[in-house]
Amino acid sequence: MPQDSTQQAVGYPALFVLVALGALVPVVPTGALVSSAAVVAFHQQSPPLGVLVVFAVAAAAAFSGDVTLYWLGQRGVRSPGGSRWVEALRARAAPERLEQARTRLDEHGVLVLVLSRLVPAGRIPVMLACLLAQLPLGRFARGDLPACLAWAATYGLIGIVGGSLFAEPWKGVVAAVALALLVSAAPTVWRRLRPPESE
Repeated sequence: MPQDSTQQAVGYPALFVLVALGALVPVVPTGALVSSAAVVAFHQQSPPLGVLVVFAVAAAAAFSGDVTLYWLGQRGVRSPGGSRWVEALRARAAPERLEQARTRLDEHGVLVLVLSRLVPAGRIPVMLACLLAQLPLGRFARGDLPACLAWAATYGLIGIVGGSLFAEPWKGVVAAVALALLVSAAPTVWRRLRPPESE
């Protein structure tokens, strides 16, 4: 095993890049990644500091990715023929989810951003609703910052739980990844199993 300092020198920048990339192109399971990093930090020689750094790096990376994606989307909304970024966002957002996001944005403002970051597949429809409502970048960023902090804290806590259950870090990582994926998949499974509402 490399020493803690070597792990930190490689691990924290890699965590930042992967989480920021996952915010831009959601193919990386960033929640599971943060939970795994928290497990590793928990088992290092100075666990409280390491876990806090994982939290800070994950929140900063998620915020950077979100703001960059929103800025690119704004450029697309303002361009004469639209943009591939806006179209990519539209393609990833189900029409009914987008309509729900617009309604909630009208009713609750940027507070919806906090929940959208914690609900799987909730971030893109809300971001798209913000773009179509022409929400300024500064206002979006002010709402997105607490959302990213809450998201990083949630998945960091999952990692701490996984790390505290097992003495061996790899077992904690497996447990944290499984728990993070379960938390991410639960709302989707619930929506599919829930009986349709009667009209």
